[in-house]
Amino acid sequence: MKQQETSELGIVGIPALFRKYFIPTLFGMLSLCVVTAADGIFVGQGIGSDAVAAVNIVWAPMMFMYGLGLMLGIGCSVVASIQLSQGLVEKARRNVTYSLLAGTTIVVIYIAGMLASPSATGYMLGSSERLLPEVIDYLVFFTPGLVLNLWGMVGLFIVRLDGSPRLAMWCNVIPGLLNIVLDYVFIFPLGWGMKGAAAATGISVSTGGLMVLVYLTRYARTLRLISVPFNMDSLRAAVRSVVYQMRIGVSAFLGESTMAMLMFVGNQVFMRYLGDDGVAAFGIACYYCPFFFMIGNAIAQSAQPIISYNFGLGRTDRVVQTEHIALRTAVISGLLVMGMFIAIPDKMVGLFISTDSRAAEYAIAGLPWFASCVVFFVFNLTAIGYFQSVERVGPSTWFALMRGFIFLVPAFLILPGILGVTGIWISVAVSEILTTAAIAVYYLHMK
Repeated sequence: MKQQETSELGIVGIPALFRKYFIPTLFGMLSLCVVTAADGIFVGQGIGSDAVAAVNIVWAPMMFMYGLGLMLGIGCSVVASIQLSQGLVEKARRNVTYSLLAGTTIVVIYIAGMLASPSATGYMLGSSERLLPEVIDYLVFFTPGLVLNLWGMVGLFIVRLDGSPRLAMWCNVIPGLLNIVLDYVFIFPLGWGMKGAAAATGISVSTGGLMVLVYLTRYARTLRLISVPFNMDSLRAAVRSVVYQMRIGVSAFLGESTMAMLMFVGNQVFMRYLGDDGVAAFGIACYYCPFFFMIGNAIAQSAQPIISYNFGLGRTDRVVQTEHIALRTAVISGLLVMGMFIAIPDKMVGLFISTDSRAAEYAIAGLPWFASCVVFFVFNLTAIGYFQSVERVGPSTWFALMRGFIFLVPAFLILPGILGVTGIWISVAVSEILTTAAIAVYYLHMK
């Protein structure tokens, strides 16, 4: 980043600066959500409700890899933001390079484990015998693309910090449009079924990763990738750097793990109460979940470079002003999205599968209950993002654990026994509300 552009984070008015980052970031992330929804529409309309259920089963462990990308992306972005504010450009370059190298190593090991025995992996994830063939197809044809996908996820944080939020947006939009085109071609004219759906998604996310990599190696203004020596001293430095980045970003990993836990435990509970059709209904809700997540993520990621940079300068007034704008944006956005899902659940479900099916009947009844979580979901992500941005690892980690594990798992296990199927649908809302209450108590205590 040029000095003039870097200094904008400490000089330009906060409302204008937040808009500059938020609008392209939100647009880029919502384009990913549209792609996710479009992928589900093609799968549901072109293959069937069993395919929707199969994708939902496969995506649970994939969310852990997305969590890794967010953890490293946020961690290296926070560290690099503070280093840039202190003029430590070369150190910032090394840290972002270490982050990408570490992520690549971990993902390669993960892919090898997942594909060692696809059928065993499918059963471990809760697949029934009926869904197993489609689960295996999706695993085999999508999982290899996770390496390039990770480059895209981590790299987008670096691209934004380098002063190119619009380019980061296009690194989301172009792969998204490509995914829609390939989904249609592979599923309908070519008739490749689940293999086609998985290949379309794998190719599109790989394209985004390559776009980011080309920018960081050839066109980056300041935060370009650099070569690092391969020796024990360099390895020790890389490990220290990556561990510290992971500590900062661990709550983002836990946030994405919340999605994974939501899908994994939800699949098990729905399979127990409603069978394969229940998992398909839950799968439709999970296709919409990224809308909630990406809105919160866009707000947190837009505020992060502003907060981290000014935190490094000791400008507390600008840090507080940015967080207030971010939280207001979270509440307003959450209310708008929640209202839409509560008002027209039949139309939201009908995009994916025929509303005459049993799975659609379950989804139409449950989606309004499920959407009651949105305001709290987005608020919590924004608040946790603030703690990450100012290197408050403890609070961000604990609040992420609350919404993803401490409250969510018991809610899934206890509420169905009390409220039946409705209890499954509202489990996420209960977990998010309890986390919001804990954050509010912490804020008041800190004041």
